[in-house]
Amino acid sequence: MEVISGVAMAGVFMAILGSALAWMLALANKRLYVYEDPRIEQVEQMLPKANCGACGTAGCRNFAEKVVAGEIAPGKCSVNAPDMNAYIANFLGVAMGDVEKQVARLACAGGNHVAWQRAKYAGLGTCRAAATVSGGGKACAWGCLGLGDCEAECDFDAISMNQHGLPEVNVDLCTACGDCVDVCPKDLFSLQPVSHKLWVACKSRAEGDVAEAQCQVACIACGKCVMDAAPGLIHLDNNLAVIDYSRNNLASPMAIERCPTGAIVWLDDSRTLRGREAKKIIRIESLPVSANVV
Repeated sequence: MEVISGVAMAGVFMAILGSALAWMLALANKRLYVYEDPRIEQVEQMLPKANCGACGTAGCRNFAEKVVAGEIAPGKCSVNAPDMNAYIANFLGVAMGDVEKQVARLACAGGNHVAWQRAKYAGLGTCRAAATVSGGGKACAWGCLGLGDCEAECDFDAISMNQHGLPEVNVDLCTACGDCVDVCPKDLFSLQPVSHKLWVACKSRAEGDVAEAQCQVACIACGKCVMDAAPGLIHLDNNLAVIDYSRNNLASPMAIERCPTGAIVWLDDSRTLRGREAKKIIRIESLPVSANVV
């Protein structure tokens, strides 16, 4: 009887303890409960789930929270289809917002058929590794090393390496996440609005003759684009043409027409246009390695 009584008391004690803990949990849930707008979940389902960060938030969930809170416009998501952003705006009863799509642009056109290599790099096959060995084997110290770190880093398959060892960006697939910007050891990528059609595809600061000897499509700071563009749109800075995009409304293809190397281009949809006086690029094969390049 005493054993049975002890078991019974233990059972009663556990029942009381369980009830007390359940009451405490219920109270804590009530006191600590944080209301979440159910529309957040619904908006998140309408987003592409890319979590690319191009909108400036930590991911699609955070973007949905900010959209519902009215802190950001639905149109800020450049990855989502415009009609879906419009649907979100209509669902929330807010303006979609006019946000221009941004894409990654490469400030180099020096593929291996036009840019010289002064040494052959044979180490770890990444741009970052090559850059640590005297800046890589390319004669132009500012040029793309062509080992594809940006292609490997892009989660959206928006970058591919072409036959000349240069990365090409698919504008339709690019989310402007900025990963290629961060990974490039030469700082050749930048995020640009698609309306920035006038583009300097070079970053060399070498003097004209030296720059052209290293790469046939380098900017030689001749100043013709400065003269042909609208006043103040382009200026020369340390042997390189620089575009003032605050005056982008003045940009036109006229600025590229007399560029002798084709270093400054006009980006027309999926095409890259060079000026009428730019030297024709005929060579397809890679240039040989030469230690005599200046």
